[in-house]
Amino acid sequence: MDFGLVLQTDPPASRVVSLMKRAERNGFTHGWTFDSAVLWQEPFVIYSQILANTTKLTVGPMVTNPGTRTWEVTASTFATLNDMFGNRTVCGIGRGDSAMRVAGRRPNTLARISEAMKVIRELGSGRQAELGGTVIRLPWIKPGARLPVWMAAYGPKALKMTGEEADGFILQLADLYLTEYMVKAVKDAAVAAGRDPGAVTICVAAPAYVTEDDSPEALAHAREQCRWFGGMVGNHVADLVAKYGEHSAAVPAGLTDYIKAREGYDYAHHGRSGNPDTQFVPDEIVDRFCLIGPVEKHVEKLRALRALGVDQFAVYDMHDAQEAVIDAYGAKVIPTLRS
Repeated sequence: MDFGLVLQTDPPASRVVSLMKRAERNGFTHGWTFDSAVLWQEPFVIYSQILANTTKLTVGPMVTNPGTRTWEVTASTFATLNDMFGNRTVCGIGRGDSAMRVAGRRPNTLARISEAMKVIRELGSGRQAELGGTVIRLPWIKPGARLPVWMAAYGPKALKMTGEEADGFILQLADLYLTEYMVKAVKDAAVAAGRDPGAVTICVAAPAYVTEDDSPEALAHAREQCRWFGGMVGNHVADLVAKYGEHSAAVPAGLTDYIKAREGYDYAHHGRSGNPDTQFVPDEIVDRFCLIGPVEKHVEKLRALRALGVDQFAVYDMHDAQEAVIDAYGAKVIPTLRS
């Protein structure tokens, strides 16, 4: 199992770079960031510094979207980084929940994501693609360039499309039941499309908070530091409920039931501990969606995720123990999983 670190690009950028360097020293293979140009600093500028200050770390957005940049610009940006640092990027892509909404636009449709994935992958890998009726290619890309595209998904149509078209699947929660359900949907879609399901990399991303023990006080603090995540996931779930209904065979009740008390969401607090809009998230959801507790609890859940076909666990590190979690994973969790 690979491990990634996920950060927001809050200023100063030097801290983001420092945490990514720390992650690589601790055995992490991937460095991810949010991509929402209004809420945080521009990630691609920071990726250049991360790549320059690490030797093997693969970087990318979790996730970009096809609406805030033109597709040839996105492809050229990735290809430039790969040309400078050697095929060390991955394009995570999705609907653009925060990036689009805070700019007054609606998240992208699946059809638009599908078209964008093809164009960005082809152009970023040095091949030609059709863009608005014009066939183009980036002529300066050297042979051997490659740009994998991983898609974030929750709903049935998005999961199907991921299995049919994407190089990887990003699932932003670590609930075992839902992971099994969604990984199966992606792999079944890959098989139906004539693809090798093993060729679709499975990445689960969720907050991790390592406690000294499993005392009520320690767990309570960890839950409060990670409760924001249930609210972030709730945004996507609310869209699914609006599309498919509150009780639908298309979406499992284990994903939808908890948002009934959701009243609203302010993106000013998006992805941050202490988010006041996430008090509706119960402790049970925090425990199911996240990894909290002593090291042995993290190892236990990660082994269960690996058994479900998860290839990478990406740690959302937005809380008051960023360095401590990176170090705990490097010293104890990652070596145990890799042994």
